[in-house]
Amino acid sequence: MLKYDFSVICDKYSDFAVLQRSAGETLIDLLKIRENEDVLDLGCGSGDLTRIIRKITNGKVVGIDASEGMIKEAIRRSEGLDILFEVKKAEDVDYEDAFDVIFSNSVFHWFENPEIVLRNCYKALRNKGRIGVQTIAKKNYCPNFIEALENVKNDHRTKDIFKNFIGSWFLLDTEEEYNKLFQKCGFNVEFSEIREIKTKHTPEEVFNIFCSGSVIFYLNPSSYSVPITKDYVYSFREIIMNSFIEQAGTDGKVELVFNRLFLIATKP
Repeated sequence: MLKYDFSVICDKYSDFAVLQRSAGETLIDLLKIRENEDVLDLGCGSGDLTRIIRKITNGKVVGIDASEGMIKEAIRRSEGLDILFEVKKAEDVDYEDAFDVIFSNSVFHWFENPEIVLRNCYKALRNKGRIGVQTIAKKNYCPNFIEALENVKNDHRTKDIFKNFIGSWFLLDTEEEYNKLFQKCGFNVEFSEIREIKTKHTPEEVFNIFCSGSVIFYLNPSSYSVPITKDYVYSFREIIMNSFIEQAGTDGKVELVFNRLFLIATKP
């Protein structure tokens, strides 16, 4: 049986997720975590940013992720550090008045029910606590990836299966829409901005960035209403890679564009 989830890439994630890490470091700066605060890293992955948070605060640091493989990798990489890692979905968070800060980087678009997640986070925070979220935003979250997926949609090798793709991410197009969601769940939004971030990479690097998250979404069997085959997976990956090669400029680099939301909200 074909399997595509974050456990498949857990040992490579830290190498491939360069953009997620960079955006997460920006979010850490925006949160201004203090040295005695208790912090929950919601969707911690392999713990790269959790370990940065550990260096900032002397308080309790907890990292949770739905992927068992990611948590195992986080524990392995964080040996000797005072960090508690747990396998747990954000929808199942059951802490109460336990944290001063919740840090959530590059995972909000994965949540099946973001309103439930935010209500859980509200309960988990102490009064005056704050949550920081960085996530991809807008339906056209990455024009480069959307262009490559159009090639998958139209290629004779993949179009018949790809038309049965039923996966969905939680993506909103404006800061106001995100603000209303957080406010509905009781938060005061202190800062909210969708930024268009542009970086340059070789096609191979862009493909690795695609494989740091998006490939799990687009090649997960649960994202399709029909079975997917090994031939489909092979052709899909080849088409995506060739698209990135075609997108490269005369310098051999692809200008990679992402729309990313940065949001800070507080519990009154």
